[in-house]
Parts: sequence; C-alpha cells; structure tokens
Amino acid sequence: MTLEQIRKENPLVHCMTNVVVTNFTANGLLAMGASPVMAYAKEEVADMASIAGALLLNIGTLSTEQIESMILAGQAANKAGVPIILDPVGAGATTFRTDMSLRLLNEMNVTVLRGNAGEIASLVGVKATVKGVDGAIEGDTIELAKKAAEMFNCVAVVTGAVDVITDGQLVHTISNGHPWLTKVVGTGCLLGAVIGAYVAVRRDDVVAAATDAVAYYGIAAEIAFSKTNELGIGAFQQAFLNELALVTDEKVDQLQRAEV
Repeated sequence: MTLEQIRKENPLVHCMTNVVVTNFTANGLLAMGASPVMAYAKEEVADMASIAGALLLNIGTLSTEQIESMILAGQAANKAGVPIILDPVGAGATTFRTDMSLRLLNEMNVTVLRGNAGEIASLVGVKATVKGVDGAIEGDTIELAKKAAEMFNCVAVVTGAVDVITDGQLVHTISNGHPWLTKVVGTGCLLGAVIGAYVAVRRDDVVAAATDAVAYYGIAAEIAFSKTNELGIGAFQQAFLNELALVTDEKVDQLQRAEV
C-alpha cells in the first residue's frame, strides 16, 4: 500500500531539477501526497538533501555550477542514507551532458537511474540515436537496462512504450501509460520525482517501489486520457494532475500491466 503510505507520511523530495519543469514537478508531487522542495544553492543543498526522503537530480537545463551543487547534495545524501534518483536528460545529445551524467554517477552512489533508451545507452556505451531530449536504440531494452544497473550498481528504469525496471537480476516491465504524456512538457521529469517519493517510503525494495511508481504514473495517464480525449492536450495535463491525486493503491493493483 505504497500510495497510502506516501499520503500518510508526506515524504520530502528534494528536487534539483530543470527550470522548464519546476512548477509541474512541484504540483505533481503535491497531488500524489508528497512534499516538494526545490533548493539549488551550494550553501544549502547538503543540509536539504540530508533531511529529505529522496533526492532528485535532473540535468535538463545543465550548467557547471549546477553540477557542483548536485555533487554536494548527492554526497550529503549518500552520507545520510537518502536515496538518489538521477535523470540524465539529453545524455548523448552533447558530450557535455554525457560527461556530466557520468561524473554524477562516478562521484556518488545513485539509487535509481531513470531515462529513455537513448540516454541510458549513451552512458553505457551502446549505440543510440538522441535528438534533443528524446532518444532510442535498435537493440534489446531489457539488456540495456540490465547493463546499466550492473555498471552503475543501481536500479535502472528505462522508459518507453514498455518501461523496464531492473537491478541487473530482477526484471519488471510495465505497459501502462499513454502517448499524450509525450505531448506535455515535464512528464518524464516528474516521473523521476514520483519514483523518489515511492522509494522514500519503501527503501527496503527499490525495484518494487520503482515498478509501482511507474505503473501508478501510467495508470493516471490512461485515466486522464479517457476523460479528455476529445478535449485536447491542455485538458489532459490538468486531468493528469487530478488523477495523480485520485488514483489509489487498489486501482494500481487492478489496472497495472506488469510482467516479472
């Protein structure tokens, strides 16, 4: 009953995310029952990360200064036992993004690495096509996810038409979701924060927590689409936030399309 636990405990998710999605990420976390905080200054990130339930690092609008702050926050989170979710947005699109993503992975212990196939492939040395923040590969996404999990000693979440969640041994796939998620800026970034909220209250089983988070997110999108398919993307975005607040653990158990 992870959603129920989130809504009861109201875990603090420290989001060091990009400027494009800050408001949407905060509203999404509030809708699901978590508590967002956006703190970026070097003077406070270590303190904030240390008291959070989870730390999200998202490099969507990247700068060298931001990376330095993220390293301070990540190392403080590691010291305090706070799980870290890394979203290497656009890795593979530029050398700078790829290098900075790898630097974060090398200078802290990341709990969950979440990205699309192209982004993850660029970090493990697999050939990929990346256009801006979108990416794809021609090979097996499950094998890609397992390779990333093993290489970086984390749980890898590779999102796409079918989402893959693995620690390198256990492999879960989720087929929930809707293509309209790709039409709303910030939905991928918010997913990283949602995974953070789930892991914050279920640190003992990160694979299960991440799997349930991805299923919950996709189900909320499916229900939102069913209510707004004739109204358009703007209505879908609003309905999606509503469903993040309305979906229950029982609904997730009923509607999730998962394979283990």
